[in-house]
Amino acid sequence: MKLADAAIQLEALGNPTRLTIYRTLVRVGEIGLPVGQLQVRLKIAASTLSHHLQKLIQVDIVSQERKSTTLICRANFPVMQARVGFLTEECCVEEKEKSCRR
Repeated sequence: MKLADAAIQLEALGNPTRLTIYRTLVRVGEIGLPVGQLQVRLKIAASTLSHHLQKLIQVDIVSQERKSTTLICRANFPVMQARVGFLTEECCVEEKEKSCRR
């Protein structure tokens, strides 16, 4: 995982509206949520939601699937799990190195 990719994805979540969208999609799980229902839950304008969803989709932390006339949004769990792993993969490395030197 590249540092630049991590920064771009985390930056996208740095916006309160996008973070709320993502957390809402995490709560509903793999079944996802139609865009219309997401809009009702968040009480935001369709154009605002569309703008923020596009950013989340662009950085691959949200996906959309068309089912007939409905767009279903889903959190991209594998990508976010990889991102969390990237953030924590070096946890306590220096602490462990210090104890090995003794």
